Amino acid sequence: MGAERSVGRSVEDELRSLSTAYAFAADAGDGARFAGLFVPDGELVVPDFPADLRPVVTRAGYEALCRIPEALQRYDRTLHLVGGAEFSVNGDGASGVVQCVAHHVRSDDPPSDDGRAATDVVWFIRYHDRYRATGSGWRFARRVLHLEWVEERPVTVLGGA
Repeated sequence: MGAERSVGRSVEDELRSLSTAYAFAADAGDGARFAGLFVPDGELVVPDFPADLRPVVTRAGYEALCRIPEALQRYDRTLHLVGGAEFSVNGDGASGVVQCVAHHVRSDDPPSDDGRAATDVVWFIRYHDRYRATGSGWRFARRVLHLEWVEERPVTVLGGA
């Protein structure tokens, strides 16, 4: 599931696939795949959660981007669900806004008195993206994660990974 250009696919389809590949790479903990979705000088700007919900921390370049999925390993598992998206294409550049709901589950150890097995920290996200066409397909030039709000939810049953 890459971001490569396929015959018959629209640019919007390719950009949506890029966001889906980003979600899968993050959830799989695959730093090389994740960083490969960006141009070599690409940037990801994220919040300093929980201290600041605004996008204030910039990770730039392949090596820094490779470490992003590793940082998610503080959770037992994650699940990023890509939602609506709008794109504007101008030649070999594009911009877009992509909605996402990201689940970050951490086990409660020991289990809570109320029977909760884990806590799901849910992020409601709007990504503001800039894209660049490359010989390998469309890639992120800059992705800014705007954290709209956060919810914490009890998880009563935690299945196998």
